[in-house]
Amino acid sequence: MNGTVRVKLSIMMLLQYAVWGAWAVSMGGYLSGTLKFSGAQIGAIYSTTAIAAMIAPLFVGYIADRLFATERVIAVLHLAGAGLLYLAANTTDPNKLFQIMIAYSLCYMPTLALTNSLSFANIGNPEKDFPGIRVFGTWGWIIAGWIVGFGLNGATNQPILMAAGLSAVLGLFSFFLPHTPPRGKSQGGEKGASVLSLLQDPTFLVFVVCSFLICIPLSLYYGFANVFLGEIEAPYPTALQTIGQMSEVGFMAAMPFFITRLGVKKMLAIGMLAWVARYLCFGTLSMPLVIVGLVLHGICYDFFFVASQIYVDNRASADQRASAQSFIAFVTLGVGMFVGAYVGGYIVDRYPSPFQVAVSKTTPAGATTEVKDLVPLWDAEGKSGFAQEFALKADSQVTAETFTKDYVEKSEAGTATYKGTVLADFVKSGVDGKSADTNKDGKLDRSEWVQARQHQWFQIWMIPAVAALITCLIFWIGFKDPKKAAA
Repeated sequence: MNGTVRVKLSIMMLLQYAVWGAWAVSMGGYLSGTLKFSGAQIGAIYSTTAIAAMIAPLFVGYIADRLFATERVIAVLHLAGAGLLYLAANTTDPNKLFQIMIAYSLCYMPTLALTNSLSFANIGNPEKDFPGIRVFGTWGWIIAGWIVGFGLNGATNQPILMAAGLSAVLGLFSFFLPHTPPRGKSQGGEKGASVLSLLQDPTFLVFVVCSFLICIPLSLYYGFANVFLGEIEAPYPTALQTIGQMSEVGFMAAMPFFITRLGVKKMLAIGMLAWVARYLCFGTLSMPLVIVGLVLHGICYDFFFVASQIYVDNRASADQRASAQSFIAFVTLGVGMFVGAYVGGYIVDRYPSPFQVAVSKTTPAGATTEVKDLVPLWDAEGKSGFAQEFALKADSQVTAETFTKDYVEKSEAGTATYKGTVLADFVKSGVDGKSADTNKDGKLDRSEWVQARQHQWFQIWMIPAVAALITCLIFWIGFKDPKKAAA
């Protein structure tokens, strides 16, 4: 394989996933913590990539296969995406942000399949050469995560602006990628088997159905893992998540070894089981096991998604390569992630913190309503929320008598008043007879207060764990390994 071509493809992959990694990981925490979006609103924002993956890839895949050179299509889409990300970074209204992210995702999501098909078209041995090129995409995600986690403020729009800049760079660089003309056009219109005709094979049909099903529980990780890590006060959540990509690098390098010895069926099944194990680890809320869950990302991603891409490339004819990759992106990143984003948002909203207080909220129009809300924020430095009001530090403790006066927090939406009597009751017995005072000393230290603000993450993570396990069982029963079938 030509060395210059390999370098160009590697840089392409690095930038391709650095763009996504720059905004996707931290946006959940930004939307939840800074913009105060609900779980449903966050799920809707993350569903935009899935909606785009259902609409754009099939159409763009046809364009790349039949009409225009692949590298030029990638260039135009990334340049347009850069401008849309800039708009997204300066938008705080959930409805407007949803619309902008729909438009952006329609530009970005097709490029995932197009960069794959461009790579496969310019390498000799996909099983041997592709993992070594694709691993640079993982490095791009890692580097973006480090920059966001250690250098930028993930609670602001800075990561989104960074993604816009990277998208512009990749758009310009794409004009210098290996020229990849439309295969259907260059071959005089000769066509191979239709991509949809592959579904007549029961094994391929099982693969497609299970690929859709597994992406429903998978989407909870992409939409809410950063929120989860923030709530359990994991250090540098965005940077911490790159542990998963570091693991991915190692497993990516070993992909040729595993594919040869395990075959497609075992690879995909192990990838699904890794998601089960990951969610079980998260459900413990134990930081060491949470780290283990992050490390499992290498198996979760490589053994399923990368193995799937190679499997689909092997099944598709040369002139249908871009369309085939677009089709599996439609099924997984499209339909599966779309359903999963909304299901995930519903699940997270279904299991909020059981310790909530009555809040009287006054809107700018003067209307007053009483709703349930999280207890006030208590940060370690005493710079915001509850700690700021009462000048508390990390080692402070709270008793019911602390709340002799009302706690008032002002926001753009109006004034939220936390009634002192309700907060006192919260300290004593909480909601439904439960107490946030877990050690029963009549006081709340900061760790108890932080825990009381958390969603019920054990219940949340067990649902996708069970769903992934059921999908794996269906796959194992219905899928026949191609190698065994050929024998």
